[in-house]
Amino acid sequence: MTKIAIVLGSTRPGRNGEAVARWVHEAASKREDAQFELVDIGEFNLPLLDEPVPPSMGQYSKDHTRRWAAKIAEFDGYVFVTPEYNHGTSGALKNALDYLYVEWNNKAAGFVGYGSAGGTRAVEQLRLIMSELQIATVRAQVSLSLFTDFENFSTFKPSSQHDQPLATMLDQVISWSQAMRSTRNLESLEQYRS
Repeated sequence: MTKIAIVLGSTRPGRNGEAVARWVHEAASKREDAQFELVDIGEFNLPLLDEPVPPSMGQYSKDHTRRWAAKIAEFDGYVFVTPEYNHGTSGALKNALDYLYVEWNNKAAGFVGYGSAGGTRAVEQLRLIMSELQIATVRAQVSLSLFTDFENFSTFKPSSQHDQPLATMLDQVISWSQAMRSTRNLESLEQYRS
């Protein structure tokens, strides 16, 4: 079965992202067309990128990197839950992405952004990063406003208007994740032949 990680992209104390990621996971877990797992980057304690060799070489020297790589490699696709800080994604999420390379390749991703402008600029930044990591991004996304989806900017109370965009985004991530599997299989076959 297709496995999708819901990646919580904030490590900030008191973060709003934890409630958002749980909401996504709860909705996704009602589906029967894929398996979903919540992956909190904060649980991996990744320091600022400390690997001496570029990740494209796959020569990980640190235990935290090997643990992170093993987790990310388990999945066919991802839903990134990202805050928007200063018109971009969190430094913690960017750092977590930069640790790896091949583990991300030829998979699919969708996005749930949150912030004063719905996290849309953070998602746009992530789309650029995903293309370099060879991750196909889906069009549908969820944009949550701190003004209308959070009480006092901290208690998550999403409007029901987000239910359909979330379902559409999950449909697309699952479909694209399944389609990208054939690309990964072809690459594995090519490596075997060479």
